[in-house]
Amino acid sequence: MRTLIIEDEKPAADKLKKAIEKAGVGIEIIAQLDSVQSAIQWLRTQEQPELVFMDIELSDGLCFKIFETVSVPCPIIFTTAYDEYWQEAFELNSIDYLLKPVKQEKLEAALKKYDTLKQYFASNFQQLMQTKQTNLPAYKKRFLVKRGTDYISVKTEDISYFYATHKLVCMVNKKAEKFILDISLSDIEKQIDPVSFYRINRKYLVNMSAIKRIKSYPKSKLEVEVDPPVNDEIIISQENVAAFKDWMGS
Repeated sequence: MRTLIIEDEKPAADKLKKAIEKAGVGIEIIAQLDSVQSAIQWLRTQEQPELVFMDIELSDGLCFKIFETVSVPCPIIFTTAYDEYWQEAFELNSIDYLLKPVKQEKLEAALKKYDTLKQYFASNFQQLMQTKQTNLPAYKKRFLVKRGTDYISVKTEDISYFYATHKLVCMVNKKAEKFILDISLSDIEKQIDPVSFYRINRKYLVNMSAIKRIKSYPKSKLEVEVDPPVNDEIIISQENVAAFKDWMGS
């Protein structure tokens, strides 16, 4: 655990370091700082610690000035000889408030509290991620299409685009093979991954991998060229340009 000590009295800092090291293995003291300014500079330029032990009254002012200048997202254990700052401390991300001289058992109890909170949030985060994965929509991986008297299965990743024409919906794969589908373009859009496919306009639903060129078009519109090529222009309206650019850049 990467731990930072902010304490302006060197004997107190050294004593705290020894007490932390005595409390258990796996704790690495990455730095000892002695002022508000040195703490601000360090936090601006270094990788964030996992835990901070912080004295409140430092040589150049109260430690609360640090939080006014830089972000300190990790938990804080405050160490101080004064009890009047506890309210300000707990308005920040404090997990404990230890009065000096810091007793070993109080220090170990604070570290145990940190470990308990860490395990709790790690467990809940894991459950959240598992739930998120479980609730992900199952996008269509294949389309069953008819070719002559036979039916064939086409992988969604091998589809270049879908388009609507004369009340029909056609699918074109990367081999430039065309198939007629008996489903609307809007329904197809709901079934396929929006990370890969985008509804360019009312007529075309295009795979990002099929887009070969994007160029400017009059009135702040865009024209998209695809592969396999098509005979008509594929135009993105001015209103849809920003959303299309976000999709392409995501």
